[in-house]
Amino acid sequence: MTTRILTIAALALLLPLADAAAQTASDKDAVRQAALDYVDGIYTVDTTRIERSVHENLTKRGFWREPTDSAYRPESVMTFDQLMKLTSVWNKDGKRDTSIKEITVLDVLDQTASAKIVAMWGIDYMHLAKYDGRWQIINIVWQAHPPRAQATASR
Repeated sequence: MTTRILTIAALALLLPLADAAAQTASDKDAVRQAALDYVDGIYTVDTTRIERSVHENLTKRGFWREPTDSAYRPESVMTFDQLMKLTSVWNKDGKRDTSIKEITVLDVLDQTASAKIVAMWGIDYMHLAKYDGRWQIINIVWQAHPPRAQATASR
């Protein structure tokens, strides 16, 4: 009888942990999907994917440099509306290299998450938050790909 009670008590304590692990896996998949919608939205000129994955209060800060230059241009800031406009024209002719696409989910909590995207234009680090049960990108800081010698040295 005592063994039976201890078994039931142990199961009662462990069940919430199993549910939390399932939620975390589901949340991680949703964070990855938001990041994928963002990069594929830009690659395929699909603003509906941006609307789905990016919060309207987005702030995107970045540092661009031409591949032949070593110096970065001054920081640029982009809003959600500006991202939507960029998405509608960035690859409109379909001639950009969209084969570069690497998504890494860095951390997922119950309300916030972070992810990294390597894309044709550079590297984006993003913060996501859960709004009405849906993961959306709220903040991005990015830079163009570093010069080759630096990129190799940092690995």
